[in-house]
Amino acid sequence: MGDIVTIKGLKYGLQLTFAKGASFDDVQANLLDKLQSGDSFFIRGTTVFVPKGYFAEEQNEALRRMFHRHGMLFSTELKRPNLAPPSRDTSTKTPSQKLKENVEEAQKMMVINRTVRGGQEVKVNCSVLICGNVNPGAQVIAGGSIDIRGTCRGFVHAGAFGDKTACVVADRLMPAQIRIADLIARAPDEPEQVSQAERALIKNNQIIFEPVAR
Repeated sequence: MGDIVTIKGLKYGLQLTFAKGASFDDVQANLLDKLQSGDSFFIRGTTVFVPKGYFAEEQNEALRRMFHRHGMLFSTELKRPNLAPPSRDTSTKTPSQKLKENVEEAQKMMVINRTVRGGQEVKVNCSVLICGNVNPGAQVIAGGSIDIRGTCRGFVHAGAFGDKTACVVADRLMPAQIRIADLIARAPDEPEQVSQAERALIKNNQIIFEPVAR
């Protein structure tokens, strides 16, 4: 069995999904191991969401107590299961008000102190700082900018709500594919002796790569 627990970052917490066939004891043991190992996803004060009806109520209560001991909240009520602009609603807000809210949300920052491995996915409505690598087969999707303190070889999408001012920065920027807003590019086929961090951003309606000082 692969990863028993899969974690997806949301602007309002963490969504957990589980490997098919995993027992509750397997899930609980895997979560406890992640909590005790200091997994960077599990920050004190974070709300953790588990699909409603997935576990029996007494099992949910056991998870609630476990997360509470580590300073976290537990819920089975997930309001937004998919990455979506936080201002998407049926209110009477004007387009300019909604745009301002999206920009303010995207300017927030989530910090992940770990490498994102192949097959893993990070989705956030804000910007994200990853202190580690983004390996081949990994995906990082952010409403704001993406800053990788390591090597980027996976798929990255900044400005996922259409923010063309977003950028992607990495110590070594060699993504399989890079997106900023609605534009798509690949890293230049350069020799691997690049020793300076690079930034990808939009200029003249195309994605360009340029060196940047850390």
